[in-house]
Amino acid sequence: MKKTLLAFMLAASAGAFAANHEVKMLDTGKEGGMVFEPGYLKAQPGDTVTFKATHGGHWVQSKALPEGAADFLSEDGKDFTVKLDKEGVYVYVCPPHRMMNMSGVIQVGKPVNKTQAQAVADELEKRAMQNKGRLKKYMEQVK
Repeated sequence: MKKTLLAFMLAASAGAFAANHEVKMLDTGKEGGMVFEPGYLKAQPGDTVTFKATHGGHWVQSKALPEGAADFLSEDGKDFTVKLDKEGVYVYVCPPHRMMNMSGVIQVGKPVNKTQAQAVADELEKRAMQNKGRLKKYMEQVK
């Protein structure tokens, strides 16, 4: 009985340790124009990320996700929170500024889908007209 109660309490408290991270959608930031800050984020399963709309004209859309994770798409100029339940690499963009390489990477736990995420990132990098190398730099941080 004590072991069952302990297991239940540990499972119930797992969410209490989840973190909420913040990613800003910026016109101009430390890394130049049309940028998410931070562009690379390390999180754990169960954490949430709130994308902060600091200016109108920005929103966020997933482009690569771990298997079983739900696609996400926010509204223009609105804060948006996503829960990261699946371990792996999440690649996302700001759709109207994708050509400016307004993109980012979230690593949740182990990078179980790194090969697939890298292929998506490589394709996005090829199509970028500005800020070339930004997404590549973020993907290099995935370990």
